[in-house]
Amino acid sequence: MSHSTPPDVIRDFERVDSGLVKAAAHYQASILADVAGRRGTLGSRIAPLAPAMRIAGPALTVEVRPGDNLMIHAAMSLAKPGDVLVIDGKGDETCALMGEIMVSQCMALGIAGVVVYGSVRDTEAIRELGFPMFAVGANPNGPTKLVPGRVNHPISVGGTVVHPGDLIVADADGVVVVETSKVPAVVELAAKKVADETARIQGIRSGQQLRPSWLDDALRKAGVVLEGAAS
Repeated sequence: MSHSTPPDVIRDFERVDSGLVKAAAHYQASILADVAGRRGTLGSRIAPLAPAMRIAGPALTVEVRPGDNLMIHAAMSLAKPGDVLVIDGKGDETCALMGEIMVSQCMALGIAGVVVYGSVRDTEAIRELGFPMFAVGANPNGPTKLVPGRVNHPISVGGTVVHPGDLIVADADGVVVVETSKVPAVVELAAKKVADETARIQGIRSGQQLRPSWLDDALRKAGVVLEGAAS
């Protein structure tokens, strides 16, 4: 009995609903990470080229060999407006996988942003363009375009698995990945989280609630009692 293997390049995949992307874009990555169970965030080495850069959109996943960007070009040819390129570059910092020319192409294609587990270059130009680019670092060396990889397969980026179509939200704090099936619930929970945190901050600033309401119970359960705390 023979078993066929999936192609290295998968052209079609289920993207998170555009309405949910729009809703999720209103929330900070930290809010979404908290209500998603404090998981799904990429390692902090992956950071925006400028603090104001933000991304929200479905992941189009790319796996490349270190230092080679052939499959990124292939992925760009398949991307739809609003997609986020998420690239497993194996964390390599010896050369850049993307620069100003490819970013200009991404912008023309309507790609929402790029997350690279690797390095990029032309960082000043990319900042001036305002295109959201998250990467491990920068290196002036250019890449090769010789080695095959895979497009739209599950990848591992910064310690987290990313599937094609997953929701990507990124800001100055980093990148969070939400599985497609969990996005509706996460967006709903995010609204309550923001309301609760807004009330908590107002309580602190007004002086009416200078300690969290859950603290005493948590300390007692941990076997710790603050002097003067209610018993």
